[in-house]
Amino acid sequence: MTFDVETKDCTALSDGELADMADIVADGPAGLDIGLLSKQRDEWVLVTQVRDEGRLLGFSFCTLERIGGTPCVLWGLVSVKRCAEREAVLDALRADQFRKAVLAFPDEDVLVATRLREPGGFAAFNGLEEICPRPGYKVSGEERAWSRRLAKRFGAEGKVDDRSFVVRGDGSPCPVFDFEPEDFDIDPDVVELMGTMDGERRDALIVFGWAMSEELATGFKS
Repeated sequence: MTFDVETKDCTALSDGELADMADIVADGPAGLDIGLLSKQRDEWVLVTQVRDEGRLLGFSFCTLERIGGTPCVLWGLVSVKRCAEREAVLDALRADQFRKAVLAFPDEDVLVATRLREPGGFAAFNGLEEICPRPGYKVSGEERAWSRRLAKRFGAEGKVDDRSFVVRGDGSPCPVFDFEPEDFDIDPDVVELMGTMDGERRDALIVFGWAMSEELATGFKS
């Protein structure tokens, strides 16, 4: 399936486009609204949109930057419409941003990070290496340090448990990677991994993984 995929500066995002995004997030469980969406336009650098004959099917606010010298793709608020093409939409979002990562960080491994509230969001990390946190794995000191660095970058400094990677919420909507696979057999170990999160408090889980330079250079696919 061929989509129209566009990545542009957030400053070029129109109110009409934000309204289209609000229609998508209203279908999801993340508790997002137009007010939070409007803030993303000011807080992120790039926005990717995937459309089919003009109909918005998914979007992603993101930035490509270095944290302590390490190249990163950071996903802010992301949402994919609950439609039959959702996996293909996710692939299109990732592919366009990973292509830009190749241009920004040639011949380098890139850290990819976001926040999740639902287990289905782990689908965004398909094919990435050394995903943290993950079931049955004890994170290292350096990985714990990354959870703190990322929490700071996501505006949650001092709120993350660097062993579980859970960011304590305050009841307010939090920009997360909102994706629900159409046919998703939830791994009970992943459910357990996220079991300490408080839904009413709107906790979020910081997750990151590595996109290897050779995979990015050849056109990364899940």
